Amino acid sequence: MTLVIHNLRPAVGSKHSKKRVGRGNASGHGTYSTRGGKGQTARSGGSRGLKFKGFKAQMQATPKLAGFRSLNTKPDEIYLSDLEEKFNDGDKVTLETVREKKLIKTRVAAVKILGTGKLTKKLVVENIKCTKSATEAIKKAGGEVK
Repeated sequence: MTLVIHNLRPAVGSKHSKKRVGRGNASGHGTYSTRGGKGQTARSGGSRGLKFKGFKAQMQATPKLAGFRSLNTKPDEIYLSDLEEKFNDGDKVTLETVREKKLIKTRVAAVKILGTGKLTKKLVVENIKCTKSATEAIKKAGGEVK
């Protein structure tokens, strides 16, 4: 069979015949013909129309209000190595000084010092949570935790 325009056929299964709806109750789509009960939408031409056509773009442009921000916020974590790097011997370590040294973001409400790294400087830590290992390291270096 030669390949000519009148011999071309669509691939098997690529074409589907249109579903014939509302051709009697035996079809399973009788009586209301998949239109539900009475009312405007059951009538011909009774769909909502173009009312929402321009509204769609407006909806897409509006940012989604998704998710939530937990009230139970976790403190930002700082390592002993960060304190060693940014602070001098005898300095006070408070939330404000940590913020000034840019170790945390400005909107962070709480900080916790973790015992990672070495500390050789004598520091006074005030109103900041510390892990056990961090507290031991600060005291070992001659500093104190208040």
